[in-house]
This record gives sequence, C-alpha cells and structure tokens, in this order.
Amino acid sequence: MQLIALTGGIASGKSTVGRRLAELGAVRIDADELARDAVAPGSAGLARVAARFGDHLIGGDGSLDRAALGEVVFRDEAALADLNAIVHPEVRRLVQELVAAAAERDPHAVVVYEIPLLVETGAQSGGSGFEWDTIVVADAPAETRVARMVALRGMAEDEARRRIANQASDAERRAVADVLIDTSGSEAHTIAQVDALWEGLAAAS
Repeated sequence: MQLIALTGGIASGKSTVGRRLAELGAVRIDADELARDAVAPGSAGLARVAARFGDHLIGGDGSLDRAALGEVVFRDEAALADLNAIVHPEVRRLVQELVAAAAERDPHAVVVYEIPLLVETGAQSGGSGFEWDTIVVADAPAETRVARMVALRGMAEDEARRRIANQASDAERRAVADVLIDTSGSEAHTIAQVDALWEGLAAAS
C-alpha cells in the first residue's frame, strides 16, 4: 500500500486533485468529511462538544450548529484548542480504520488522505500517526486563491485574505512537498499533472 498526503491552502484546487486521483483508482479519504463524522448526531464527539460549549449548539434534529460554533471558536484561541482536542483524536481514529480497511481489501492500494491542515498540525512528520510515502501539495498563488474565493464562493475579499493568513504559508507547504501540482492554470492543466503523478504511483505500487 502507498499512503499519500494531499494538502494545499484554501481554494488551492486540492479537491480537484483528490477527485481525479479517485477517478484513476485511488482510495480517497477527506479529512473535512471525517471532521464532520467525528461530531455526527449521537456521536461521542458531539456529546463532548456539547459538554464543553453548551447544549444550545445542538439543533432539534440532533446535529451540530456549525456556524454558531464557528462564531465561538474562531475568535477564541483557547476555545479552538479545546475543540481541536475533541475532534482531532476522533478523526485520527476514523482515518486509521479507513486506511486499515483499504489495505485489507487491496495490499497494493494507493490511499490518498486529503488533509488541508497537514503543515499546521505537524502531520507532515508523523503527527498524524502515519508515515507518508508521498506528500502532494496543490499549489496556487495567494492572489489566485483570493480571486477564486470571491468569484466562486461569494466571499468578501478581506475575509478571503484573513483565511489565507490564518493558514500555513505557501513556502511552508512547498518545503514539505514531494510533489507540487501547479493549480494556477486551467483545470485541464491540473488534471494532466495529476495523471502524470498517477502513472508514477502506479509504477511504484
């Protein structure tokens, strides 16, 4: 099995890279989806969030009011640290289960773990509990990403810049990359690079 970490800044196009790798045959695991699963209705993670931040954050359908929680934690570093201490271990448990299941199904599987905060959480060097065979970084200039967030997500420019500033720098991500995918051009250009990457991964598996 090959374990690939896929990362990149907000609006860098990493989801395009991840989707293409899945189309080519990789097992794709999305850290953002696992973070949602970690606090799904009825989960132990959600119970711990409610105990720390209040039952008022749980809706009538039993789901977490993410917007309300976001208002709390993204203006309070201590609260964010507490939330991460609840969610991150649960995400780690879920991804370990998925990777083990993929390896059992196919010992030669290529597993791609799409993890936006790879550098921020120290996961590039074993902080995730995994040793990566390859770290892939989706790379686009900050100005390109700001333009995407404004045009495609309807985000205010100052908010887009704030979100980029709160993440690792482009230089920090490039420093840990084994493979850089330039996502600043057309989607076809990005896909062509991913296809070339896959050829290399398939040859090594």
